[in-house]
Amino acid sequence: MFCLHRRRRKTRTENPSLHPILSNHTPEIPPENDAPLCSTCSSLNLHTILHDGVQKEHAIPLGHLTDILDKSNQCGLCNLVAIVIRRAWHLDKLPGIDIADITCALYARECGYPRIPDYVSPVFRDICHRLYIQSEKPRDVTAAIAAAQSNFLLDIQLLGEDAFRVGRTEELHGRRVGQNVDITLLKRWIHICEHEHGELCERVWWRDAGDVLPKSVRVVDVTRMAVVHAPPSCRFVALSYLWGGTGEEYWTTRANLKRRRAQGGLDISVLPGTILDTIQLVRQLGERYLWIDALCIVQDDPKDKAVQIGVMELIYGSSAFTIFAAGGTSAHDPLPGIRPGTRDPKQQIAKIQGLHLAVPLVLPREAIASSAWDTRGWTYQELMLSRRRIFLTPYHVHFECGEDVWSEDVIAERINIPWDSHPLKYGGAGGFTSVRAPPQWTDHIYMVHYMSIIGKYTQRKLTMESDIVNAVTALINAMTKGFKLAGGYPDQAFRFGMPLIDLELALVWQPTANTSCMRRIPGDGNMTPWPSWSWAAWRGAVQYSEVSLFVDAQNGGVSPWITQSLVEKWYIVDDNGQLVPLDVRRTGRMARSVEEANSSPYVIPKGDIDAQTLITENAPLRPGTLVFRTRSARFNVTKADDVVGADPEANYVTYSILSDIPRSSTLVGRVILPSSTHSPTSCEFIVLSRTDDVGGLYDEDTLGKRYLGCMLYVMAVQKMQGEQRMERVGVGVIFEHAWPNATPEQNVVLLG
Repeated sequence: MFCLHRRRRKTRTENPSLHPILSNHTPEIPPENDAPLCSTCSSLNLHTILHDGVQKEHAIPLGHLTDILDKSNQCGLCNLVAIVIRRAWHLDKLPGIDIADITCALYARECGYPRIPDYVSPVFRDICHRLYIQSEKPRDVTAAIAAAQSNFLLDIQLLGEDAFRVGRTEELHGRRVGQNVDITLLKRWIHICEHEHGELCERVWWRDAGDVLPKSVRVVDVTRMAVVHAPPSCRFVALSYLWGGTGEEYWTTRANLKRRRAQGGLDISVLPGTILDTIQLVRQLGERYLWIDALCIVQDDPKDKAVQIGVMELIYGSSAFTIFAAGGTSAHDPLPGIRPGTRDPKQQIAKIQGLHLAVPLVLPREAIASSAWDTRGWTYQELMLSRRRIFLTPYHVHFECGEDVWSEDVIAERINIPWDSHPLKYGGAGGFTSVRAPPQWTDHIYMVHYMSIIGKYTQRKLTMESDIVNAVTALINAMTKGFKLAGGYPDQAFRFGMPLIDLELALVWQPTANTSCMRRIPGDGNMTPWPSWSWAAWRGAVQYSEVSLFVDAQNGGVSPWITQSLVEKWYIVDDNGQLVPLDVRRTGRMARSVEEANSSPYVIPKGDIDAQTLITENAPLRPGTLVFRTRSARFNVTKADDVVGADPEANYVTYSILSDIPRSSTLVGRVILPSSTHSPTSCEFIVLSRTDDVGGLYDEDTLGKRYLGCMLYVMAVQKMQGEQRMERVGVGVIFEHAWPNATPEQNVVLLG
């Protein structure tokens, strides 16, 4: 670990050529290739500023932002400042923003921390300084920066080629980025990671040491230009890219598989640009084998597809590194920077006072966030499962692993010393499934990962809606193996994308406000339809949130809390129509007083479910149906008008749950329903579990004070047309002391 509050060393040089920060003498006529400066900027001594640094509290005034923008055509430094602010603040997208009263100031601070404790070495802690612009941000600008995942800091970097001019080495300074990718640099990144990061980046924690690629997995041999079965202990590279529609002309099919197995059998004339450029890049990097789904999976063979999808976590987790084509919208686009003319980094560099200063290129995470690649469903698990990543974007190439992030425009890779922190360290895509294996006693923590994953994954789009479960199967498989859920067998741990072991937590997902209220239709007519209790059955994004979501639409986090299980036994109908008991973990973390515990009015219904009677009365039972015993009751609902941050035009909104006891229209809970639900109306609710409380969920003045675990998680349900089964309409909470007043019934629920 490094110390944030460390003692600064004095680094002011005795070199007489370095003048004070503010120079009173008339500046010398700059060399012909130096950019002109305005009177404010010409009074700065950038050599001293970049050598010594300037504390933020002593920032040097530059004037009003409007004046800086006006001078940007005449002053080189004002131009760089203008470029930084225009881009970072997204001013082209916010033309009406008021910047009249905004002023700017300049300071310089260290931008990296070496992994050397202070007591080990007297090495300078501020090896490199960057220029930073201090300025107040309008509220709309802050929101735009957060949405684009841009850098909140406004910075300008000195290029490494001039670092010696201010008494520094080139580490952490800027680097010129050309139109073509620097292959030598890419090789260096891979070498550093493989030889210096050790097990952290080499071993995938969810896999056993003996796991190898099945013989059924194929790879492209880029030397022989053939599609071959992966050799034993094969070192290979994987590709993550966008199909951008169908691609029958280049897919591997039953008809061309035999031909493609032979040397030279992979006809390059039919391959799209992304794949052709990736093959070239892999050759340049000195690798031989490449995995590309369109070429290595027989696209018209359902059995082969199923096998390959089943080992996808092994494929991406085993690849030496994954190449991410994040620069286009389809497989026909080029891989940026591999062929001449396929990218223009538009790096802004100016020579000022003999120093080459550059506007840093967009952060890696911003480059990814702005790509079409980042919107697609299949690419999410490819990102999460890859241990080393090379991203090619229109701006630059960057490398990520479990230990570091490197990019073409910053000299941040290890040179003399490793870095605990540097300008890009936390600016990558992130989101590795988990860098290190979790302790065995924290197996329940997988649900936090699961909830976060589903929230992010469902925001993405799929060309084929029926791929919704397949496109996250690899992540589910990795989670099952890593946390040893259901003995490590994915088919027993998950169904329809839902974890069966912690079903009570999994059931309380919520649709996001603007999600469509439409069901997904499986692509294969013979496939078991996804049941309504699974998020996979519904189009659009979902989230897992705390109960505060019901009173504040912008709040909620990702960790709903279940304090007690209120369903004694769960069953599911398997694919053969048989009723199978589920091993759902019962939750009982009640931490209430004895008095409150004894006064709990809700009584858990008990008793076995007779499978034979159930089948006789409801024959045939539909696969995927959840069967359990609980209590049901009807309550009136009406749209809530006091939810903070609610969008009245949203597809899903919060409704108040009302009871006429003890007095008319008493607020007893909240539920999120489709906005098309008639208001007011009556809904049937079934009880799932007990959860925590927050103010505003019910009328405390009438029903009594809150206590831990006083709310019941309930599901609004309705009968499916022509069936005895129920389907999910929405999930909410009801104050438990309001429940007996609704004369609840004990039911065996068939939830389809």
